[in-house]
Amino acid sequence: MQQLWYVAYGSNLSRDRFRCYLRGGRPAGAVRDYPGCRDPADPRRDAGVFMPGSIYFAGNSSVWGGGMAFYDPQAAGQVAARAYLLTAEQFVDVLAQEMRQTPGTDLDLSLVHHAGRHSYGSGHYETLILVGTRDGLPMVTFTSDGRRRPVTAPSEAYLTTMAIGIREAHGWSPTRVAEYLSAVPGVAGSWTESAVAKLAS
Repeated sequence: MQQLWYVAYGSNLSRDRFRCYLRGGRPAGAVRDYPGCRDPADPRRDAGVFMPGSIYFAGNSSVWGGGMAFYDPQAAGQVAARAYLLTAEQFVDVLAQEMRQTPGTDLDLSLVHHAGRHSYGSGHYETLILVGTRDGLPMVTFTSDGRRRPVTAPSEAYLTTMAIGIREAHGWSPTRVAEYLSAVPGVAGSWTESAVAKLAS
């Protein structure tokens, strides 16, 4: 596997935030610096996509504060996501940064390509899931190991980054972004649609 689509559904929906994984740096509103990838080049392409399942917010992010977005492929619904065309090397370096490891170690991605799912550990984003193909290349995302974690509300900075990313990727209005995000567990009951719409403006 030389190239693949990394499918982002959380804060990496935002192009500027995702570039910190590629080039290094600190995203706006975050408290962590990222070392970046061995190859800091921008994605070859990106596209707004949907994948089956749902997302929810849980845990407490040491980067943003508040809940983090997790993907549940078994749930009903559709997830608004963004696919970035990366090299395999870039993808594993992004994954390493999500797993709080130093980029630079290659992984055998054929494990997820052939099985559809592979866990490298029980951490927050250590399980890879094949969610489809695009232009003949695999589409892969990562999430938790399948244990449903207690729901918590995301911070304003995290939710703003997601809302902006959805607008970039899908061209939705702030109202439509708010309708989508305000129904997500963790946002529902904690953020009103009008408050989310302001974040997406």
